[in-house]
Amino acid sequence: MFIFHGGSSGSSLSPAEAQTNMQKWFAWVEKLQKENRYLSGEPLEPRGKLVSGSKKLVTDGPFAEGKELVGGYFVIHAKDLDEAVVISKDCPDFEYNGKVEVRPVMKM
Repeated sequence: MFIFHGGSSGSSLSPAEAQTNMQKWFAWVEKLQKENRYLSGEPLEPRGKLVSGSKKLVTDGPFAEGKELVGGYFVIHAKDLDEAVVISKDCPDFEYNGKVEVRPVMKM
């Protein structure tokens, strides 16, 4: 699983820059689909709720700084973690100082 932090979701892009960046994302998804690697993925809205503690306190969120905000995720096919890391390096948001958290999904 790729979990996308910051990048264009934490930036203030002009409409033209946002459109150009979105086209890069669509091209990357298309490439992953052609390679039979892409399973699913979605961007996340910037709003949400956090439920925490034994009293299940509900607060508005997320409260992470823009550069740390989780902007979305992909689930991909890769033979192992190392291959997934290599695949993640095509992420368009690296040019906006984005980060990709690469995590194996545990099979149950």
